[in-house]
Amino acid sequence: MKASVLTNYGSPDFFDLQEVAKPVPKDNEVLIKIYASSINSWDWEILIGKPFVNHLMAGLRKPSRIKILGCDIAGLIEVVGKNVKQFKTGDEVYGDLSHCGWSGFAQYVCVPANKNVLAIKPTSLSFEETAAVPQAAVLALQGLRKGNIKKAHKVLINGASGGVGSFAVPMAKFYGAEVTGVCRSSKMDFVSSLGADHVIDYTREDFIRNGQQYDLILDVQAHHSIFDYKRALSAKGYFVMVGGASSLVNQLFLLGSWISLISGKKMGLLLHKPAAKDLEIMKTFFKAGTVTPVIDRRYPLSKVAEAFRFYGQGHVKGKIVITMVEDS
Repeated sequence: MKASVLTNYGSPDFFDLQEVAKPVPKDNEVLIKIYASSINSWDWEILIGKPFVNHLMAGLRKPSRIKILGCDIAGLIEVVGKNVKQFKTGDEVYGDLSHCGWSGFAQYVCVPANKNVLAIKPTSLSFEETAAVPQAAVLALQGLRKGNIKKAHKVLINGASGGVGSFAVPMAKFYGAEVTGVCRSSKMDFVSSLGADHVIDYTREDFIRNGQQYDLILDVQAHHSIFDYKRALSAKGYFVMVGGASSLVNQLFLLGSWISLISGKKMGLLLHKPAAKDLEIMKTFFKAGTVTPVIDRRYPLSKVAEAFRFYGQGHVKGKIVITMVEDS
């Protein structure tokens, strides 16, 4: 089978389309023919090798333990291990493989059926649309849930135009919140189209210092200090960090509980965990038409490097999808 193999850290130039052995499922696994995958920020961080903690997971000097990136998949089960009861041959499935080997940028993958990472594909979405969902949408769902979102809450989403943000904005609107999205000027119309009530251009206005307070701040690109976020929260507000600077992670671990105790304002880090039950919840949003995956661009497997070059420019609105197009 063909796979886009990452041979070193640092640049999209290190992706190499190779012929590799087709995996064989173990008794507790299913073999999935992948139709589409998508790029997440975690893929990018492993590619560039920053933060360094990703080396501990993927390989110290080069990607030796995770050679094939791509944690989001959508595809068809071709073979079922003899101990697998919850899936059958022919099932269309999707999932986030970040906790069980990655390998989405390939034509086939084996996935443990007992890891709670696979769900039956939404019938209302194509394989490509479905591939845009698993990690980003579940991060958005889990982040809003952690922040105790309620009707009429004032919610700010920083990074509203990216993968997580493009799901979080319409989901927050579904819960009845008043949503403010933060993005660059070229993406303001896009964030408005997602349903945001207000849009802030971060190149012209700092939401931390504009005097506004929010009941929930969901930050995908957090880089302010923990005290800045405290100031921007309402009396019983909740700050949820989904991604951003490692220095803020340290502040949250050291000071988050103390700030929450003395001020009543909660400060939390979202520790993402793939969950099939959350993928099932997402299907209710799709069926109702409340949330629609946004695909900015599609690239074939042979052009993964080109896809990452575009991703790295920071112009993506929504998601980039990789399709398993057979090379002629």
